[in-house]
Amino acid sequence: MATLAHHLSLLSKPSPPQLKNLFFTIPRTRFNPQSKPTRFKCLASQSGFFTKLGRLIKEKAKSDVEKVFSGFSKTRDNLAVIDELLLYWNLSETDRVLDELEEALLVSDFGPRITIQIVERLREDILAGKLKSGSEIKDALKKSVLDLLEKKGNKTELQLGFRKPAVIMIVGVNGGGKTTSLGKLAYRLKNEGAKILMAAGDTFRAAASDQLEIWAERTGCEIVVADKEKAKASLVISQAVKKGKEQEFDVVLCDTSGRLHTNYSLMEELIACKKAVGKIVRGAPNEILLVLDGTTGLNMLPQAREFNEVVGITGFILTKLDGSARGGCVVSVVDELGIPVKFVGVGEGVEDLQPFDAEAFVNAIFS
Repeated sequence: MATLAHHLSLLSKPSPPQLKNLFFTIPRTRFNPQSKPTRFKCLASQSGFFTKLGRLIKEKAKSDVEKVFSGFSKTRDNLAVIDELLLYWNLSETDRVLDELEEALLVSDFGPRITIQIVERLREDILAGKLKSGSEIKDALKKSVLDLLEKKGNKTELQLGFRKPAVIMIVGVNGGGKTTSLGKLAYRLKNEGAKILMAAGDTFRAAASDQLEIWAERTGCEIVVADKEKAKASLVISQAVKKGKEQEFDVVLCDTSGRLHTNYSLMEELIACKKAVGKIVRGAPNEILLVLDGTTGLNMLPQAREFNEVVGITGFILTKLDGSARGGCVVSVVDELGIPVKFVGVGEGVEDLQPFDAEAFVNAIFS
């Protein structure tokens, strides 16, 4: 272990306020893995800080509904047929209308189970005389989706506990947008006054650390990286958490290597990272967020199940939804696993990682 620690020195790279040149020299501070950490003090005020931080982010999501609305335009276009179906609805055409409504939901990747559940509930209410117009049917449809999201995935705020630093691990398959999502999350948290430290735990992909360093520059955050290729991710992340604890960072954001959910050796590495973090800060990681590519639709479900079984996912980040007409997968993944969606990616801009708000989402796809 001592030999491994000797070979892996971690670098703390504070970012200058402005990026003048992509290639620059950064002062390096070497960490000694055997040095004793300072005693950690937990203050009651920390709990209030994290609670306020989570609520502040959620409130800003409510005030920025236009981004969510525009981000789900393709899914909304897919579901626009529902308005046409209900415009001249009458009781004698109930079966035909509901069949076509069912098809529209399936095409948008709501999934068979939840689609049948919604349609059959509408059918019962129509035949019972509870729904007497097209507008009432649409309102009932929206309410069914909203109730499901709020019941099964109600903890959409970040749960950051009460010990500093709060630790968030970002996991997922290759190409889903993990590193980009981490950078955008850092930007959002930093803007709310949090002191952020990034951990470049993706030690397999050569360009991953470089990509995260650029995000550190853009957001003005510090970053911990390995100076040796193929270094153990758990050691990189644990050193970052130690630094976060000693230097009183509020949040440590940990990037991890992309991996297929069927690659069991790499999945075991995630377990090692999780255990390493927990040894340094009790109760950490506070969040393990799985990044899922929204363009894959229902194909994301096997990934989500496997990652959840291995490391215990606390929330989802659904990316690339602005380029997909399959926004119903948001409902499907919550319905299937009962895990909340925390953020949705609705654009390429740094502010386009939006905190998930169920009501804004429902209004965006069923306008």
